[in-house]
Amino acid sequence: MLNFNYRNPTHVVFGKNRIAELDQLIPANARVLITYGGGSVQRFGTLDKVKAALGNRTVFEFGGIEANPKYDTLLKAVEVARNEKIDFLLAVGGGSVMDGTKFIALATQFEGDTASLLQHGFNPVPVADDKVIPLGVIATLPATGSEMNAFAVVSYQGGKFPVNHPCAYPTFAMLDPELTFSLPKIQVANGVVDAFVHVLEQYATYPVDARVQDRMAEGILRTLIEVEPITVEEPTNYDARANLMWSATSALNGMIGTGVPLDWSTHMIGHELTALFDIDHAQTLAVILPSLWRVLKEQKHAKLVQYAARVWDITEGDEASRVDQAIDKTEAFFKQVGLPVRLREHGVTQEQLSQVVDALEAHGMTALSESGKVDLATSRKILDMAW
Repeated sequence: MLNFNYRNPTHVVFGKNRIAELDQLIPANARVLITYGGGSVQRFGTLDKVKAALGNRTVFEFGGIEANPKYDTLLKAVEVARNEKIDFLLAVGGGSVMDGTKFIALATQFEGDTASLLQHGFNPVPVADDKVIPLGVIATLPATGSEMNAFAVVSYQGGKFPVNHPCAYPTFAMLDPELTFSLPKIQVANGVVDAFVHVLEQYATYPVDARVQDRMAEGILRTLIEVEPITVEEPTNYDARANLMWSATSALNGMIGTGVPLDWSTHMIGHELTALFDIDHAQTLAVILPSLWRVLKEQKHAKLVQYAARVWDITEGDEASRVDQAIDKTEAFFKQVGLPVRLREHGVTQEQLSQVVDALEAHGMTALSESGKVDLATSRKILDMAW
């Protein structure tokens, strides 16, 4: 197992009818800015319940945060937060709202060029700890795991930029599976795949004898496989949706990635596809991951053999055939969920693949994977196979 430090300060509030507990989670004298995306939190009454739970606090609202939160939109929220002297942020929505709110928390009291917060990849952004506005989240979409980590992704000038700061962890995450019952099937399917790939990018690298992390990752993967058909077809099945929600949170709260090598190549390539062609984030992952594995299966051989046995119960045949079966099973799972697994199904032409490679180069994504050896030529091979 690799050396590691682990910290996660987020207080999780899980279960039915927990919104009223906001009164105990947010300071009584806080000036609160509620952030959200489209109108669903208004249509289904969630926003009204949140405001009622906040009682006599001074409350402001900022809606319209996009599915891939845009820097220019978030700057408008930053202006509101500055003008109204906001000292607590409350994100109500899915991963994009949470991500956008983390950026608002970092940018509001930042004295430099806020665009510089987007230039540091996965390294912490240069904001003093005491200048980060605290935030809480109420998750309405199980997918990204943003409710229990310090990462965000913001769209800016044709790219998607990771943002990270140790004080960007939500102080609390309210997870009520019933708030997700009204989601369209495609959003639930996207969430399943997003969580599934989050786990795999922390698992399918090379062995370091991290037995606890491996078993936790495998447990999440098997749970997602089990509950996916139920929770997509039976949206009000509480137990299935609760297991999906906790799986998505557990997939990216740091536990399974602690002390193990990581490979975020699928995400990095996927981000460019979303930025260029407006493909849903999870759907880019469904397209790229199986092709990436086919190109890198020798590099990932040992963990893919383990994955085949422990997640898909594939134990017959030689190791190479078991790896191929596991990749095929993974791709079939994405199709079963309802997502396309080829770029051409999204209307992307072969000629446009060069644009993706150019974008990877422009954003410094030239040494990807756990080995750092996935160069632009290898990324092109992955894209060709995914087409």
